[in-house]
Amino acid sequence: MAINYDALMHAMRRLALQAGDKIMEIYHADDFNVRAKSDDSPVTAADEAADALISAGLRAAFPELALITEEQADTHKLTARDFLIVDPLDGTKEFIHRRGDFTVNIALVEDGVPTRGVVYAPAKDRLFYTDATGQSVEETGDFAKDTIGATTPIHVSTPDTDALMVVASKSHRDQATDDYINRYAVKDSKSAGSSLKFCLVATGEADFYPRLGRTMEWDTAAGHAVLTGAGGQVLRLDNLQTLTYGKPTFANPFFVATAPGIDLTTV
Repeated sequence: MAINYDALMHAMRRLALQAGDKIMEIYHADDFNVRAKSDDSPVTAADEAADALISAGLRAAFPELALITEEQADTHKLTARDFLIVDPLDGTKEFIHRRGDFTVNIALVEDGVPTRGVVYAPAKDRLFYTDATGQSVEETGDFAKDTIGATTPIHVSTPDTDALMVVASKSHRDQATDDYINRYAVKDSKSAGSSLKFCLVATGEADFYPRLGRTMEWDTAAGHAVLTGAGGQVLRLDNLQTLTYGKPTFANPFFVATAPGIDLTTV
């Protein structure tokens, strides 16, 4: 399928920014409702409003592409080689506790590989995406919906394996994660929520991000695309092969998102 990557990038960026506006309206409200989904994970009006906006926009602009979105269970039955995949509000727990580490995530998967993606953190004013060529950039400025501001190409670090910087989950860090991290010579670690962790590796602010816990493809695809476009990689922990997409149930195995140059075979 021939995909117009330039049109896709502009649409994904615009929809992410518009969804971010909706999310922040609710974030700054005095109160908002939180309910539990069937898997006991929380969902808010912000998740649902952002999902409605993004899914409508993508379906109108790219009707030929299958769409999978976290908040629409009927889309989880779709089987397609190429598809768009959306997490309208990643880091709902961060949103509920007003910690700011939440993101809007939109990605294109082609033949099992996330090739284009946008990650927008509206409370932190950080916007990352792959451009039409596949290079990842961070945009700064006022984030006008139809005019791209100043962009800076981003690239992963060259890790100092004797003094690594690690980023790990803020809401899901556990003993297994700490045990894994402690196998390395770590200089410092930081915590972050949502797909921001992929972006911190992509910009060189961290060297690697291990995830020894449950994630779904919509949680990771956009961040994976951004990291790949910055020279990084996302590898399964069980066999150190690249994490692929379009898996049954869209559930991910444990993985590590990393800059090249860290020897993962010795731990």
